Amino acid sequence: MFDRYEAGENAVLVHIDFSDEDSREDLVELQLLVESAGAQSVGVITGSRRSPDRKFFVGSGKADELAAMVAATEANVVIFNHALSPAQERNLEMVCQCRVLDRTTLILDIFAQRARTYEGKLQVELAQLRHMSTRLIRGWTHLERQKGGIGMRGPGETQLETDRRLLRGRISNINKRLAKVDKQREQSRRARRRSDLATVSLVGYTNAGKSTLFNSLTTSDVYAADQLFATLDPTLRKLDLDDGSIILADTVGFIRHLPHDLVAAFKATLQETREADLLLHIVDCHDENMGDNFEQVQLVLKEIGAEDIPQLIVCNKIDLLDEVNPKIDYDDEGVPIRVWVSAQKQQGLVLLKEAINSIVGKTTLSLNLEIPATAGHYLGQLYRLDVIQQKEYDDLGNCILSVRILEADWRRLVKQSEGELETFVVEHSAVE
Repeated sequence: MFDRYEAGENAVLVHIDFSDEDSREDLVELQLLVESAGAQSVGVITGSRRSPDRKFFVGSGKADELAAMVAATEANVVIFNHALSPAQERNLEMVCQCRVLDRTTLILDIFAQRARTYEGKLQVELAQLRHMSTRLIRGWTHLERQKGGIGMRGPGETQLETDRRLLRGRISNINKRLAKVDKQREQSRRARRRSDLATVSLVGYTNAGKSTLFNSLTTSDVYAADQLFATLDPTLRKLDLDDGSIILADTVGFIRHLPHDLVAAFKATLQETREADLLLHIVDCHDENMGDNFEQVQLVLKEIGAEDIPQLIVCNKIDLLDEVNPKIDYDDEGVPIRVWVSAQKQQGLVLLKEAINSIVGKTTLSLNLEIPATAGHYLGQLYRLDVIQQKEYDDLGNCILSVRILEADWRRLVKQSEGELETFVVEHSAVE
């Protein structure tokens, strides 16, 4: 087999349109991803198929066309805008005589470049190791592998098993380290609950302007640039409003078909989104794919269990539109549902703060509960949230509780209990 190349700067891109809507990707987005990774596109191969080819993904004829373009452009890496199987990558490398990457590997590489904190680096490494574990055989094709039967076992099998064991050990070690970081984050979240500070998390499609808006609201210096995944590590800052203060959290941007390895690895980081009292869904209103990107973010929020958290839509970059001024859109009950701003020009930020203030000011509930002895497991959940104000028992062994809890936390507990917890409420009121 040929010597394996390191990823270089010159890349040939491959984009295939499939009849299945769920399998489609965006070529412009691939070009932005490649640019964000530091590579340069020297050619693009496009085509249409009803379904992927099992051997080459693109079919033998298109694979030969791809090899010819690689030779003509002297490219040293081929990047697919799709997920490839290990066998497909290996077969394509044989034909093209250069390294072949799929969309997942490209995104992981960008994340590896962006990670700055200890936690971020661990999460990226965990995702890379999980992805690598399915492709481990590719690096040892120059060795014999077990074919079965006595006398047919070669040295490659021993090397592969050794590498798999090392990978499993490293993954286990990283998981233990991330568990410690997660405990530290949970302690910080408990402290915020005790201080009655609501958490507002910025979410949105990557490059929608989240970090720029975060910097404009909090006068911070989080790295922001016109590129995909410019910000990876979560950042929290205190933001003063008219009726108090909140914690504003800037998180990683989402993207269509976000790799599952990343979702699993960034569980602790995404916890900031799941535990938020309000989500600011930042939308690039100048992007022609705004509607599709909005739906993709909703799908990711559902995947991480944050679909029920209240959202305030922030239409950003209005300075790129004609005759659109900062404003707040309200629903029939007078609750803000959409704010039009320009983070770059700092237009509409006062209106945004006003909208946030009117929403988070109504998210704390004061509840009196009567929990029967047969449902005592709910006490543990309430204790973990540190929301119990007073507790006593009646003659029948029922637990009488007074709790002060964020509406988002209460809604989450009710959903987990399939509505049972709500039947124990004796009295409740909203605390402004």
